[in-house]
Amino acid sequence: MRITFSVALGLAVATQAQEIYLTTTGYTARPQCTKSTTSTSYHFKSFSYSLEETVRYATSIPSPTTTKTYGPVYKDAAKHLKTTVATSTWGNWLPGETVISATDHNDPYGQAAWSSMWLGADLQNYTTTGIFSTTVSPTPVPTSELVLPPRDYFGPTDCYNFPDDFIFGVAGSAAQIEGAVALEGRSPSLLEKIAPADTPKDYVTDENYFYYKQDIERLTAMGVEYYSFSIPWTRILPFVLPGTPVNKQAIDHYNDLINTVLDAGMQPVVTMLHFDSPLIFVASDSIARHPDIGNVNAGYQNETFVDAFVNYGKILLANFADRVPIWITFNEPLLYAFNFKGVDNVIHAHAQVYRFYHEELKATGKMSLKLNDNFGVPKNPKNASHVQAANRFNEMQLAFFANPIFLGKQYPDSILHTLSGAKALNKTELKYISQTADFFAIDPYTATVVSPADEGISACAANTSSSNSLFPYCVKQETKNVYGWNIGYRSESYVYITPTYFREYLSYLWNTFQSPVLVSEFGFPVWEESKKELSDQRFDSSRSVYYLSYMSEVLRAIHEDGVHVMGALAWSFIDNWEFGQPSHFGIQGVDSETQERFYKKSFFDLVDFVKARQ
Repeated sequence: MRITFSVALGLAVATQAQEIYLTTTGYTARPQCTKSTTSTSYHFKSFSYSLEETVRYATSIPSPTTTKTYGPVYKDAAKHLKTTVATSTWGNWLPGETVISATDHNDPYGQAAWSSMWLGADLQNYTTTGIFSTTVSPTPVPTSELVLPPRDYFGPTDCYNFPDDFIFGVAGSAAQIEGAVALEGRSPSLLEKIAPADTPKDYVTDENYFYYKQDIERLTAMGVEYYSFSIPWTRILPFVLPGTPVNKQAIDHYNDLINTVLDAGMQPVVTMLHFDSPLIFVASDSIARHPDIGNVNAGYQNETFVDAFVNYGKILLANFADRVPIWITFNEPLLYAFNFKGVDNVIHAHAQVYRFYHEELKATGKMSLKLNDNFGVPKNPKNASHVQAANRFNEMQLAFFANPIFLGKQYPDSILHTLSGAKALNKTELKYISQTADFFAIDPYTATVVSPADEGISACAANTSSSNSLFPYCVKQETKNVYGWNIGYRSESYVYITPTYFREYLSYLWNTFQSPVLVSEFGFPVWEESKKELSDQRFDSSRSVYYLSYMSEVLRAIHEDGVHVMGALAWSFIDNWEFGQPSHFGIQGVDSETQERFYKKSFFDLVDFVKARQ
């Protein structure tokens, strides 16, 4: 048990079965410090300027000498696909041009059929115009860009090291960085429809689809070891459903992307579905045009979704499983599927893909899905109803997925007794779904303060008409503690710097779901960063504080709490498209007019922190 000072909520030491809270008072004493007893002596001396800049450089990743394999190559893996599908290529969809020129109207999977999906998407202000139209060859990063920035005065004081097998890297997602949305065969996804008409779209973003080799060069030069990215379903299978043609250009592209990562000395982490659900699953009248992506119907409850996703997952694995050590099936599905049918479909689809990967392909890498939950902490830890509210909040967001997948346990009662249409898994389903994840992937950006609905949780949950805005969680979520203080330093978005809660969160996950924890995303958007001058954007000390404090707590969780934290991936490796919002999460910036990249101080600080402790 650990004891830390808190003027806010006191200390919450959580166990799986109960919550125990200790409080303390007074200011924290300096460690190992005694008051000086010597008298002060003032004096003059000859003055000269003595400070000089200490020049240090980032250390790049060396090129590999061998490449490890994790599964069969495509020609052998393809034998496990029940149906064979033709590979095809399509051109680009350019408004007002492509449909007119297409003549293959009788081909259900031809250019005209593909173009009609974009015509029907009714995109506003759509343009495919970017700087690049083909893959850009990389150039070495100049040494002048790799000089480390001045250190902050205060920094971590720990003396721990990361385990030898600790995974450290950065993350991004296709829809948020690639651009080229209607080029080389990609068909529409939900994200081309989600952002309000007056906000930026994902049509160009960082042009990573053509610029990926230079982005990888920049990551390698900084010493990054793992690169997490996603592959768009609608680029691999433009017509989405089983039996439809595979896009050969997409297969070739991601083969080259993966090989480029490996040749650079890094390891790929691949996500199959990162928000960009195919548009065909979603009825046009059910799409919420609102920047809050947490209230969007992504079609996960569609009757054809499970079979279609499993087919897509098998195609990805057949093509790429031999070289990819870590796979994620779904990214944060709760944001798009907080209804029973949607989550139930996600869980069943994930389990099928997992078993195909390990049981049929006999692959030796690791696979999971990654969840999201701003860790719920009780507003008043001495109030049992607040503790109950925090437990319910975390349970409904995590145990909904994790009970059956990690523990082979039934859906929580809070789900079965609250969500419309909820039904228990039968014994056969539980056995099949159980133990279908190799690690617990979580995106734990921040914490949230939780207390019950005014009328109480039970009364709120009984209101199945959902007229209460707090339904179905039936708890209040706040960012101030019981004494009125913010729970941490505030970003431009929902993220607050809450490192001690983060450490407790890691302990909660490890001890509750009993699986190694991968911090698959964490990051901090500096307040109004985009409005600052370039030099001020680069010197992002508040983001450095976020990363270094969180990573310090990772070390403490490992060495003091016995938590198996297998790694951490920083979000995002570059400023990207945040669903039309101005928030910048990147540890690199980008000039949208020239696509020129620049490193930020936080990138150097984070890498330097990890490398010094390996």
